Amino acid sequence: MVVHEAEPYNAEPPRCALADRPLTPLDAFYGRNHGPIPELDTSGWRLTVDGLVDRPAELTLDDLRGRFPHREIAATLQCAGNRRAELLDVRGIPGEHPWGPGAISTARWTGVRLADVLAAAALRPEAAHVAFAAPDVSRIAVPPQPFGGSIPVAKAVAGEVLLAWAMNGEPLPAAHGGPVRVVVPGWIGARSVKWLQRITAQAEPSRNYFQATAYRILPAGADPAAAGPGDGISLGPVSLNCDILRPAPGDQLPPGPAEISGYAFAGDNRTVARVDVSTDGGATWIQAELDAGNGPWTWRLWRAAVELPEGEAELVARAWDCTGTAQPESPGPLWNPKGYGNNSWARLRLTCRARTASRSS
Repeated sequence: MVVHEAEPYNAEPPRCALADRPLTPLDAFYGRNHGPIPELDTSGWRLTVDGLVDRPAELTLDDLRGRFPHREIAATLQCAGNRRAELLDVRGIPGEHPWGPGAISTARWTGVRLADVLAAAALRPEAAHVAFAAPDVSRIAVPPQPFGGSIPVAKAVAGEVLLAWAMNGEPLPAAHGGPVRVVVPGWIGARSVKWLQRITAQAEPSRNYFQATAYRILPAGADPAAAGPGDGISLGPVSLNCDILRPAPGDQLPPGPAEISGYAFAGDNRTVARVDVSTDGGATWIQAELDAGNGPWTWRLWRAAVELPEGEAELVARAWDCTGTAQPESPGPLWNPKGYGNNSWARLRLTCRARTASRSS
């Protein structure tokens, strides 16, 4: 793993760990944390459901498993700061981790639908948002507070949002939110709250620091330290994105035939429709081959057979979604003081030299 910070733990896998793998192994799944990973006793874990509901509840893990139908869904999670390093090349972003293209991973999640839990609690008509609370205290917030966030009711009652206790067929590790986390497919990873302890139905979005102040795109001239609750644009659905996983920066390749591969992901209820690849900086393009994916909420892996030129080559990849929307060409106009949401064309420079045969003396 490429570790950006040891405590709290923030790390992403190298490109090769994601390449050609529809599902990401647990030990290669990226980790994004705002405070220390809490140590929770599964037997003593409780989930409180309250707020604008007629039947508040306190549920154990056995209650979740026994009272509601089990569901399994494959979903890609992506950090809002994925590919921030390219924005750092445009202009500095003090205090933020230089995430590469690995702050994204895909797993098969097992749990129960949030919609079923809310139905059992009898969600009231005036509820417009569903908030999640966790025990991991972050000193990033002022004053320090546990992590939390919310999603609109329309997303909360959609069938794809899970309260998950398993990941790729194994019990959910503590590092990824065990015993139970929220999985909100198609939305930024910050809304898939880990170590879930409370679900609250309410009329307004969460006032938690990580909803009201953080995870917002601010204007380029704004000072993040002076930004207050509600400033900027609140992040929710993921923007269309893609990147190159093979080859990787620094790889030594000869000129001639080669295969380029990577991932493409369209958030919310959109799907990836096409990926184009160029070896000359975008002057000419070929269409890549897309895999079938693991369902509507996952990335699609792609590959393309190309001819690498002698000398310098600039590989470029761009994706299109099912609405006909394409990625923006340059990261420059996307720069923002927190470095969120870079979804510009993926670029990778290579120097291709013919290998010379070694000679014995």
